[in-house]
Amino acid sequence: MYVALLATTLLVGCLLAVQTSVNLQLSGAVKTPYGASTLQLAVAAVALAIVALAVGTIGVVSLVPDVTWWHLLGGLASPLYITSGILLFPRLGALAAVGLFVTGQVLASLGLDLFGLIGVPRKSLTIGIVLGVVAVLIGITLIIRQRKPAAAPATPADKPDSAKESAKESGEKSEEDADRSASTRGGKSLGAMAQPAAAATSVSGMAWIALGIIAGAVLPIQGAVNGKLKLDIDAPFTVGMISFIVATLSIAIVTAVLVATKRTPTPQVKPLATMPWWGWLGGLCAASYVVVTFLMIPEIGAATTIALTVTGQQLFSAVIDHFGLFRMPKRALTGRRVAGLALLLLGSVLVQLT
Repeated sequence: MYVALLATTLLVGCLLAVQTSVNLQLSGAVKTPYGASTLQLAVAAVALAIVALAVGTIGVVSLVPDVTWWHLLGGLASPLYITSGILLFPRLGALAAVGLFVTGQVLASLGLDLFGLIGVPRKSLTIGIVLGVVAVLIGITLIIRQRKPAAAPATPADKPDSAKESAKESGEKSEEDADRSASTRGGKSLGAMAQPAAAATSVSGMAWIALGIIAGAVLPIQGAVNGKLKLDIDAPFTVGMISFIVATLSIAIVTAVLVATKRTPTPQVKPLATMPWWGWLGGLCAASYVVVTFLMIPEIGAATTIALTVTGQQLFSAVIDHFGLFRMPKRALTGRRVAGLALLLLGSVLVQLT
């Protein structure tokens, strides 16, 4: 039974990587990442409302007026995390984006632990934690390190005389070209969204990296705040539903403001009919993650739960990248990326379990 619980927790971590990948299809259909986030979060809220109704705990929403106000704000983290994933996955790839999320998760959870914030039991700094943080930082650096740019195309004077050699040269593509080609399969709008990975040393590149770390950092904070709400009403499914209702309302307001100020396109509805069926799975993945983590923490412990979900995130994001699943651009697992992944995994486990 215990092994089954561990396997379930690892699987739900994999679903986080799936969540953002399939959300790209939703974003491509509605033509705006903010509209896609609103839809995805609404699906999660409805799914959890159905479950709460089925298990008979939806009535505890009557206790909400008596809850400390900030215990209801955990859902604010979800729009930031989901929208960041939609923006970062086509630009950096699944493995790099999830690596940044994990880095943020590790650093934020460490801060909560060391300072005892938001009701989290205070822990002492250990050599294992220090080594884990160092491993995480080295690992993410290896993964996001900028690849060499593709060579400039040859001028007519530089082209080889041999037709065979010319054909060979024209058939070769840089990794960035291959990424863009893979992302345009079937003429889907993901191809238009995909961008080459930004250089880590550029201002724009550093901004994307910072976004990824911040988006990951809000997840442990969200968990701590939702934990407070669970103590108030003691109904995991209803807590999840409330969290996603708050998330849906907040991103809907942001989307409306951005549309009104012409900062994002008006969400489209018609293209949803032609979207692959699995494009709707993001909300269900998010709901599953919230419910399973709530249920597993009392059974196997918070540290083990976080370590396994983070491991699942990283491993399956590497699979998505390598095989180009869910119409994502293919990014081969080079030796450097494998080493970075291994260090991220090692560091995450060391921080959570020591």
